Amino acid sequence: MQGTERPGMPRKSLIIDGFALLWAFLFGFFFMECAPVMACPSSCHCMEKSGMTVVQCLSRNLERIPPDLPRDTVVLLLASNHITHIPSHAFKELHYLQELDLSNNNIETVDVGAFQGVSDSLLVLDLSNNRIQSVPKEAFARLRAKISFSNNPWHCECTLQEVLRELRLDPDTVNEVICHTAEQEEYAGKPLIQVLDSGINFCNFHHKTTDIAMFVTMFGWFTMVIAYVIYYVRHNQEDARRHLEYLKSLPSSSQISKDFDTISTIL
Repeated sequence: MQGTERPGMPRKSLIIDGFALLWAFLFGFFFMECAPVMACPSSCHCMEKSGMTVVQCLSRNLERIPPDLPRDTVVLLLASNHITHIPSHAFKELHYLQELDLSNNNIETVDVGAFQGVSDSLLVLDLSNNRIQSVPKEAFARLRAKISFSNNPWHCECTLQEVLRELRLDPDTVNEVICHTAEQEEYAGKPLIQVLDSGINFCNFHHKTTDIAMFVTMFGWFTMVIAYVIYYVRHNQEDARRHLEYLKSLPSSSQISKDFDTISTIL
């Protein structure tokens, strides 16, 4: 019996080793596929939905955007937190990001380059219900996403007009982009799109304001020059008058000759 079993033992060992290698390969592959999802910020919940990595950080009292987000994130939900600022390169590693929800935060400032790295992939961006008054023109450069800017205290002026001209606004919320303040007070409280559609151009107001400021500055300098010239002339006239009075007070040569003759006669 023992002699008949020994020849089969190496084959069984090879089979076991083969299964071990296959298991190790499958486990390694599974680990590599799941590693980005497992590397989830402690304040968020990461999940797979329809083959996409969804990172949910809703209502977590976050004051800033988590820096350790999974690189394969497709949907990032950061709504209803206390985020006040979107820094430059905040999402630069998220090359697969398609949807970004930052609504209902306290965002006041958006840096230039805030969306650098996701401009080609991002399809939906929600910045509604924040505290944004203005944004730099370069902050949304080359961004093709559908954007919601509704319910922010916008200050309507030339830069905002130029920014919106380059973006694709969400048609469902575009009328909720309201001028909280404006360079021309009569447009405060009105939808920005409605104001622009009426033919108003805030950039014209900007140029006119600049021209007026330059005119006032030039007029001020001109006034100062004229005032200096007048002061200089008057001061010189006063000096000349005093000099003439001094010369007049000096005795003349004829008077000196008469006085000299008188003294000679006496002597």
